[in-house]
Amino acid sequence: MRTVTVLVGLLLAGPAMAQVQDTHEYLQRMDADGDGKVSPDEYLQWMLYAFDRMDRNGNGVLEPEEQPGGRGKPITREEQRQVILARFARQDANGDGFLSARELMAPPR
Repeated sequence: MRTVTVLVGLLLAGPAMAQVQDTHEYLQRMDADGDGKVSPDEYLQWMLYAFDRMDRNGNGVLEPEEQPGGRGKPITREEQRQVILARFARQDANGDGFLSARELMAPPR
């Protein structure tokens, strides 16, 4: 679980995220089709960015040496994908299958 927490922290603090100034801009960056809400696919694309950058050998697994501090249990891209989708479902407070700006910026549930 610690590996997942570290990865999520990195995802939220990644270089693309560092330049976002407000909630509206955050939504715009994640909302690839411009419909004013974030779908599960858009959320996955945004959130898996850090995983893909950290997976230096491109094998779809974050090995301990690829993780912060050089330790942690290996985690596959699919395992991380499932963690991200579960987080999406928790953040989708109204259960409509999309995340609004308010849901995106709400504290983790």
